[in-house]
Amino acid sequence: MAGTKIRNMEEFAKLSGISRPTVSKYFNDPDSVRASNRIRIEAALERYEYRPNIYAMNQNRKLTKNIGIVVPLLSDPYFAEIARNLEQRCIAAGYRPSLFSSHGDPVLEVQVLDTLRSLKPVGVLLAPLGRASNPKALEKFCNDVPTLIFDSSVDEIGLAFVGSDNFQFTAHITDYLCRTGEPPCFFEMKTPANPNAHRRRQSYVNAMERFGYKPDVISVGGEGWGLEEIGRLGGHEALRKGWFSTNTILCSNDRLAIGLLTACYEQGALVGRTADSTIRVAGQDGHPHSRYTCPPLTTISHDYDAVSQTAAETLFASIEGKMSPWKSTRLEGKLILRDSA
Repeated sequence: MAGTKIRNMEEFAKLSGISRPTVSKYFNDPDSVRASNRIRIEAALERYEYRPNIYAMNQNRKLTKNIGIVVPLLSDPYFAEIARNLEQRCIAAGYRPSLFSSHGDPVLEVQVLDTLRSLKPVGVLLAPLGRASNPKALEKFCNDVPTLIFDSSVDEIGLAFVGSDNFQFTAHITDYLCRTGEPPCFFEMKTPANPNAHRRRQSYVNAMERFGYKPDVISVGGEGWGLEEIGRLGGHEALRKGWFSTNTILCSNDRLAIGLLTACYEQGALVGRTADSTIRVAGQDGHPHSRYTCPPLTTISHDYDAVSQTAAETLFASIEGKMSPWKSTRLEGKLILRDSA
């Protein structure tokens, strides 16, 4: 193995079993890494007879404050809010964040990752498309660049995963709706844009069966990220054809719920919890504008601050060489009661 030709620091890090950020930190200042890591790195240096290209290191050092933030769609209120939080945390920590959107396109997602490689970021905060992502391209990128995955997990790649607990989300709001009125139907897209929708549907089914009720999933047509219009058109069809078996509807996300509220208004169905209301509607996500629908939307909200703080701090710790074993952090949502359900 002593004769193994190592071409760059990435290969040395892989062979030595030390993270790339920790190795880089060692070469910048050996005393800045933990003694146990320093001993392992120095042993690997002797074993493989590797010496870094100091000129290349100095060139790369000029870019070590760059952090990439990638989301599926920046115009989506959830991703816009979480990206804003992440961007502010990066700036406060002294990094230079760059925002990218894959616009729900797997091909564009790969192109964004290639662009990020050329920027030589010190780390990346990535919300992948999930099932639609190119798994090989995603895994290769995460092996090449320190990457924290958030929102939608894809196997155990990257440094770690941070997101909301979608199973807790749906179980909690389903429980509330069952206790306060008729058990809910579940309103979703047949082809959801966000992979978390599958987890929410399964959680709804599990919760209804646990509470002794029969699940009733209504899936409407439509693809892409125009969720409000999909909810409106699908809501019109479902109301007109009598697809809802109860007067309570739990939507897969707040944007579908906003569209459904419009459909109810256009068909003269009164939404709310009052005695003269004919239908209850609830959503999921804590959409920044859900407070301002008519009536205001009952929902279960992401903890935006906790998700962004945990994701950013985990990436910063990795950049500083404080690596830990891969783990998944899923944060609970908060039920927000309003007049719609």
